[in-house]
Amino acid sequence: MKKENKTGEKKVTKSAKRGVVVSDTMDKTIVVKVDSFKKHPRYQKRYTSSKKYKVHDEQNEYTVGQKVLIESCKPISKDKCWTVVEK
Repeated sequence: MKKENKTGEKKVTKSAKRGVVVSDTMDKTIVVKVDSFKKHPRYQKRYTSSKKYKVHDEQNEYTVGQKVLIESCKPISKDKCWTVVEK
């Protein structure tokens, strides 16, 4: 996403998400499950929906069950456009 400042510079905003590592079997790639709470429009009931993201992990240092913070980046491959920021 690109936004323009008052000076005319274009700034790229990155989105970040927090999730849990589900799989680490691929080389330099982990799968992170991110849960989000949603509210039903009619019945106002809250429910959890989840989505899995393929995330770039350069040193293969993250294992299954760890909580991580991921950040969007330019596409690395067909499915990967996220990198790990911290545990």
